[in-house]
Amino acid sequence: MSVAATERATGGRMPALYLSHGAPPLADDPVWPGQLAAWAAALPRPKAVLMVSAHWEEAPLALGAVETVPLVHDFWGFPEHYYRVRYDAPGAPELADSVRKLLRAPGTPVQDIPDRGLDHGAYVPLVEMYPDARIPVLQVSMPTLDPVRLMDIGRRLAPLRDEGVLIIGSGFFTHNLAALRNPGGGVPSWSAEFDDWGRRALADRDWDALLDFLGKAPAGRYAHPRTEHFAPLFVTMGAAEAGGELDGQKSVIDGFWMGLAKRSVQFG
Repeated sequence: MSVAATERATGGRMPALYLSHGAPPLADDPVWPGQLAAWAAALPRPKAVLMVSAHWEEAPLALGAVETVPLVHDFWGFPEHYYRVRYDAPGAPELADSVRKLLRAPGTPVQDIPDRGLDHGAYVPLVEMYPDARIPVLQVSMPTLDPVRLMDIGRRLAPLRDEGVLIIGSGFFTHNLAALRNPGGGVPSWSAEFDDWGRRALADRDWDALLDFLGKAPAGRYAHPRTEHFAPLFVTMGAAEAGGELDGQKSVIDGFWMGLAKRSVQFG
């Protein structure tokens, strides 16, 4: 779909996405950047992007920069050219106002951290999906890793989809960096087993199992020694459930990168 076609398509309800975002070397992968670009080209062009990344945990829930949006190079030991990447997306102050109104309620404060920019969980995939950097972007933090609470946040954010906002949860379907140190290469059994379980749970619409993934999935605690990279999925699921589209999901990207499952899912 051309840019002109996606511009014409804007205006209906946007889908909600969970994507596996990749480290900075994603840009050098021979396949993955093209998969993300093709995915974005098949979507209506969003009026704004609301990003929930595995790399920002902050409570109470925080809104990042809304005017000039800097980048946060939250990684170490990479070649210099990864630190020179730019993504000068415009801020989204109107979206920030809408998020505040939707989320603020007694006992659920929302804070602003105006100098907090886009971390690599946000800008690395956006560089591939929307390289013109013309779409306003707002990143918000995860105030908890509890799946039920994150799903509720997604439900409350769901009305944004009808305003042309693309809600993206950015994590990694399996995330244990031991895979990167696997001397034999290939896909570790725990990563393959968890990915297959997750694929089947999504296909079977077994939302209760996904919410209890550490207890129900094989190798769950190996695939996610810490759960921050699976957690954004639940914000996406909540945004889809509130729109009546939780059952309308499909895996758009699958396979593995350096032993980690890069499964990425679209709802709606």
